[in-house]
Amino acid sequence: MILSDKSIKEKLKGKAISIEPFKEEFLQPASYDLHLDKYFLVFNKEEIGMLDVKEKPKKLMREIVANEKDGFVIHPGEFVLANIVEITGVDNKHVGRLEGKSSLGRIGLIIHATAGFLDPGNKLRLTLELANVSPIPIKIYPGMKIAQIAFEELSTECERPYGSSTLNSKYKGDLKVKESQMWKNFNKK
Repeated sequence: MILSDKSIKEKLKGKAISIEPFKEEFLQPASYDLHLDKYFLVFNKEEIGMLDVKEKPKKLMREIVANEKDGFVIHPGEFVLANIVEITGVDNKHVGRLEGKSSLGRIGLIIHATAGFLDPGNKLRLTLELANVSPIPIKIYPGMKIAQIAFEELSTECERPYGSSTLNSKYKGDLKVKESQMWKNFNKK
């Protein structure tokens, strides 16, 4: 069941979920608005001819730090990684679902490709997988509303929360945007 605004406040108070910092003005009827951080990772296209998901890439991405005044431009067809400002977390009986904002979707900005899930037991700054599918460049700004998170309660507490030794979790507790760790799925020891 998706939590309502009232339930989100109750679960925050009971520490079943966390949003840091939390400001009630960003609480929606069944979600919470999240804000864009200033750190971005962009592909080093000129250094990588092809990406082999089995191999640890060298110099795959580089960091760009944007400021609120100048913003950050995402060109048509471009894909970049970014973080949200807030640190969100859930206990072993809840999940979070990252969703885009309708106004951004209507101009062709995709907020996440596949990583829209906050697993039970994880607490981190969610990574955005930003893609411009419009025919024109889009400028975005650190601090702006970029996404929203909805929370759901599981039917029972999970047995193996994110980060458990048998799960091969790669992004537990991340506080800064990180490039793909897919290669680790092929290099298990």
